[in-house]
This record gives sequence, C-alpha cells and structure tokens, in this order.
Amino acid sequence: MNYVKKLVFVMLCTLLLAACAEKDNSNASNTGDKSTTAGTASSKNELVIAVNENFISMDPHNTGDTNSNSVQETMLEGLLGFDADGQIIKVLADDYSISEDALVYTFKLRQGVTFHDGEPFNAEAVKVNIERIMNDESLRLYSRGFSLITNVEILGDYEIKVTLKEPYGPMITRFGVAKMISPKMIKENLADIPKKAVGTGPYKFVEWVQGDHLTIEKFDGYWDGGDRVAKITYKPVSENGSRVAMLKAGDAQVIYPVPAQNIEELSKSKDVEVNKVPSTIAHYVSLNTYKKPLNDIKVRQAFNYAVDKDAYLKVVNAGLGVPLDSIIPSKTVYYKQQKMYEHNIKKAKELLAEAGYPDGFEIEIWGNTNSDTMKGMQFIQQQLGQIGVKVDIKSMEEGTLSDEIYGAQTPDDAKLQMWYVSWSAYASDITNATKPLFHSVSFPPNGANTAYYNNPEADQLMDEANSISDVDRQAELYGKLQDIVYQDTPWIFLGVDEVVYGVRSNVSGVLVNPTGGLDVKNAKVE
Repeated sequence: MNYVKKLVFVMLCTLLLAACAEKDNSNASNTGDKSTTAGTASSKNELVIAVNENFISMDPHNTGDTNSNSVQETMLEGLLGFDADGQIIKVLADDYSISEDALVYTFKLRQGVTFHDGEPFNAEAVKVNIERIMNDESLRLYSRGFSLITNVEILGDYEIKVTLKEPYGPMITRFGVAKMISPKMIKENLADIPKKAVGTGPYKFVEWVQGDHLTIEKFDGYWDGGDRVAKITYKPVSENGSRVAMLKAGDAQVIYPVPAQNIEELSKSKDVEVNKVPSTIAHYVSLNTYKKPLNDIKVRQAFNYAVDKDAYLKVVNAGLGVPLDSIIPSKTVYYKQQKMYEHNIKKAKELLAEAGYPDGFEIEIWGNTNSDTMKGMQFIQQQLGQIGVKVDIKSMEEGTLSDEIYGAQTPDDAKLQMWYVSWSAYASDITNATKPLFHSVSFPPNGANTAYYNNPEADQLMDEANSISDVDRQAELYGKLQDIVYQDTPWIFLGVDEVVYGVRSNVSGVLVNPTGGLDVKNAKVE
C-alpha cells in the first residue's frame, strides 16, 4: 500500500512539473526574441497595425484626421460608402434617389441590421444621426453640407427623405462620410462618443489606451457576414525606423505609411509586400493670374514647359507619384486627361520672348517651412532659372503664410505671386476639387482660388454642374471645365502623390484608399 501511495505521489509531482514547464514555455514565447515570435503577433486571429500618428477622436461626425477616420471605418458605416477607388457605393442604404433639382435625397434602408449595442438600425436611427449633425454647429460635418438640411422626414420604418434649402454638389459624398452611431448612445451617452464608437460595422470597440494602442474585435452579428481576422490592435509609432523594424520582425503585420527611404529595403524582403496607391493629393504652384507678369497666358504656359514633371517626382517626391495631367487627379470622379505640357526649354523661352520677356524677370514664390516644401520651391527655382527667370524663395510658418494669403480682401491687395502648395478632395467629390480653386467667388479670403483665376465660362460650367443631379451632363460639364482651365494654366501642374503601405506577405485584404485612409475591414492572416 505504501508503495502504491509513493507511486501516485511521484506521478502527481511529474504532472505538476510538466504543467509548470508548459506554462513557463508559453510565457517565454510571448516575451522572447521578437524575430522568432512573429507567429504570436501574426496568428490568424490577430492583426497588429503600426501607424505614424496617434488617434484624435472616435466621433465620426467631428473627425479631421485620417488615422482616426481609418479606425472608425472598421466599426461604423454610413448610408453610403466608398470603394477602393474612392467612388460612391451603397452600404446601409439599399437604394437612393436624388430629385432633378438636387434638393431632395430619398434613401431606402437595409433591413436586418443592428448596432453593436443591440439597437436596431432603421429610419429613426438615421433621423437621430442626421439631426445631431445639422443641429450642432461644433461638429465638422455641420458646415459640410448638413447645415443646408431643412427637413428629415421618415417615410416608413426603412425609408427616409432629406431636403436641402439649396443644391450642394458634394452632398452625396457627405452621406458616405457621415457614419451612423447607435441612437441610444446619442440620446444617453453623448459625451462618450469621442472615446469609443458604437456602430454597425464588422468590428466593435474594445479599448483605447491613449498613445499606446487601440483595440477592436470582430462583431459576430455583422449583417454582411464575411471571413476576417478576429482582433485588430492599432499602435501609434511616430518614429519611422521603429515602424519599419516592427514590420520586418513580424511585430506588426501592417505599417502605414512606409517611409520613402525604406521602400527599396523592404521591397527586397520575401516576408514583406510594399504597395503604392495613386492618391487624390495634387501638388502645384498657384500663379497669380491677376497681376503682371503672370496675367499673360504665354508666361504661364512657358513656366509649365520649363518645369520637368518627371524630374520633379524624382527629386522632390522620392520617385513616388505621377504627373498631374489635368486640373484634378485621375482618381477624382469625372477626371479627363489633358495633353501635358512636356518639358521643352526652347518652347518656354520662345513663349517668354513673345510675351515681351526675352531676358526673363524676377519673381517670388511662397511656401511653408516644411522641408519637403523647401525642396519643392528650390526645384522650381532651379527649373525656371533655365529660362532666365530668377525665383526668390520666401518661406513662412503656416499661420503667417495663411495670414499673408487670406488676409488680402481683394485681388488688388494680394502680394502673392506664386505659391507652392497641395490640395486633396474625396475621389467622389469633384466640387471640392474645383470650385474652391477655380471659381471667381472663391478668391481669398472666401476660398482657395489663390491664382485669382477668373473665367466666366468656367464659372458657368461649375454653377450648372453643382445645380443638377444628371451624372452624364455633369461629366460633360466637368470635362469641358478641365479642357478650359488646363489650357489657361493658372497653375504650374506638378504631380499627384502615391501613398505607400507595407504588409506581411501572409496578410490579405488590406487597402489604402485614394484619400489616404487605411481599409482593413476584410483583412485576413494566412
């Protein structure tokens, strides 16, 4: 009997030691050499994403930064949304229509959808969301179309009508940007909306530790089903080298953006894929067409022939991007390619001579103090120097620059001659890519038409396009607008950015849209 007891005791001790050893090994695999534990972070159940900046807010009605918006996209959905090219698609709306006068928007809603807190998605929920935006002037979306709404009418449990007081071309895009929040949260926990998001999306909020991480997990009750990773952890990592090291070691499966200086290095790794996506971010030099010498179209065209667009992309943009071959980037709706001003120094000199400036002249270019901006202005200085134009660079802090430009109350007051700058709009929003930049009502301080471009025919085309809902007619009008403005050269047309992101080779379903937003709603790890 004593022998049996001793045998049992020995067996129990052996089992206990084995369990302890297993536990110790498990802990070691989570804390050991990260280069050998990529499987931990990149298991099929979890995705780690390292981004360049922290998140600001989870309130979709009051968000101004791309990183916050990217996280919201996984948890919240709008009546409409955007595909990989940035074009409008139906999401929580099964169908929609726009009246001929572009004042009435009617939505038929998707049925069988619930919010993460169990609240039903229906016309009442949509009404609560839209009225929150249209009645709160502090929200960013209020001034972006929702202040024009005069009435929100429920036509049935799953049908709603929204009426505007005046036509607003980008409104259909705004219905894609305005994500739906649980009506219960809006009514009972308004103060918590910036801290966490309760929507209808494929992922639901778990926790947000400021400066360290934000975690979401798969919502099992998602209306559209689908196979996706169970958990996503976002980590803000501002230091470029640290993000790259995390991707190489497998401690992050996605990094965004990839620093330009690391693209070649990462592209050589068999474990990493580097992806480049054309964006809607256009770079140009605004030319003051109101005053001499830039009021002469031959001078402006000479500038465009003098500047080598391919060299610009290589020297200033680290080889990333494509030439700007219209007044809007190619990813913008209704884009129409133009015949580019090819690099031709002889032609540029001839045009300057015809304009009465055979020996060139002296001119000033403005820009902010950002190092990339300085590089861009120095490039323009060198390029125009080849045709005898001496360019003086004046860099200013962003606030001072804005005051100098938008402090001018009339074109006569403007001191600006040339401005090195960029502009970005939603791919589906051509109004914001044209009217603020080329319409005569958009002269500073009312808009960003810093070229003081004034063409009544162009104004008429934009006005008509913004007042109708006929897409074929809009395409015709905007096509003609691009022909006219590109020929008039109120800018030196430079380039369109490419955005770059990196993923581990065993990850699929990760995209970046043209406005720079990271889409991981359908991400999977093999």
